[in-house]
Amino acid sequence: MVKQAYIPETDKKRIIIVGGGFGGLKLARKLAGSPYQVILIDSHNYHQFQPLFYQVATAGLEPTSISFPLRKILQNLPNIHFRMASLLRVDPISKTIETDIGLMNYDYLVLALGVVTNYFGMETVKNKTIPMKSVSEAIYLRNRILMNFEKALNESQRQDIDPLLNFVIVGGGPTGVELAGALAEMKKYVLPKDFPELDFSRMNIYLLEASPNLLSGMSDRAHDNALKYLGKLGVKVKLNAMVTGYEEDSIKIKDMDPIHTSTVIWAAGVSGEVIEGLPESLFTPSKRIQTDRYNRIPAYEDIFVIGDLAYMETEKYPEGHPQVAQVAIQQAKLLATNFKKLAQNKTIQPFEYKDKGSMATVGRKLAVADLPWFKLRGFTAWLLWLFVHLMQLVGIKNRFFVFMNWWWNYVLYDQSLRVLIRPKLFRYQERISE
Repeated sequence: MVKQAYIPETDKKRIIIVGGGFGGLKLARKLAGSPYQVILIDSHNYHQFQPLFYQVATAGLEPTSISFPLRKILQNLPNIHFRMASLLRVDPISKTIETDIGLMNYDYLVLALGVVTNYFGMETVKNKTIPMKSVSEAIYLRNRILMNFEKALNESQRQDIDPLLNFVIVGGGPTGVELAGALAEMKKYVLPKDFPELDFSRMNIYLLEASPNLLSGMSDRAHDNALKYLGKLGVKVKLNAMVTGYEEDSIKIKDMDPIHTSTVIWAAGVSGEVIEGLPESLFTPSKRIQTDRYNRIPAYEDIFVIGDLAYMETEKYPEGHPQVAQVAIQQAKLLATNFKKLAQNKTIQPFEYKDKGSMATVGRKLAVADLPWFKLRGFTAWLLWLFVHLMQLVGIKNRFFVFMNWWWNYVLYDQSLRVLIRPKLFRYQERISE
């Protein structure tokens, strides 16, 4: 029998929020001081700022600069409780969820789990490529990049060196474009100083995109400028390049020659995950959960979904909203308002997304921005990108350290965080677990 997780009992109705990302955290903070007991659960005890994962992976930022402890954020909010737990199952009949720390009862449940990497059914790709959906994966990629150069120093044959110096990024969205640009700048400004014995003319950075354009969802001008900027940086962009497999250090591409590489970064797509206990009929083919205009699952009046996992059709977005942070944040803000209205027996409001624009940076002084009233490129777009991302970080201390790292890198053309930190296997696991 599954035990009951301990949560203080009150006479308030309980809202359980699953997921401490942009949407879940914003909702919890907006419900501070509300007439509800709010339980936020997440498998990590920190909030991750996903747009800057690529800078951790390329040694531009420390992981702690883009992570913030959830308990610190929720300090002095007496009606908000945090539990580090993973969701295992939802039981809509008994209004409980099962987690790895026990059962929890809810009056309202909000699923803000986000999405996972989509490998489109290719097991070899899933097993051998590196995703970019967490801080730990970004650290792993940083280790892989640095270790490749350490290994290349000890090889003498070209056929052994080339796979170590070839980096392939699959997916031409913002993550892929930004990571490709950051790697190209490391090749130009940083790595030759660290590894003067290597011939960096042999280092290749490939960006593969299955569609005809980079940065899908942005304007044609943004597509063209991103392609031009990456070309200037020496990135080899291949459009209409559909990956079909990855075996024996060779990435297979439909109707194109394979690329020999030991490092493939997968940023090609995302998918939700079916949640046990909820009917599969609720999920779209991409595993998003269908909701009404109030972010509520139509079959259940007390279960809501926000963020990337939510699939809401509107007149303006007949195929669902884009899976970006602003959608999650705006849905969280409105849902918090609607919960307060429910407590007062008032009419709740439907969700309408206000698009504030899209941005992507390619390198130093190089970025593109599609804003509601105008479009920017180059240095101006780059400054705007820096400002917006700096302000979105949680915590003044994190903003300060990120700003100082950016200033240091800009002035000195250097990143000082090229440290290989790999976990050591201890023999004392039993003692630790006791």
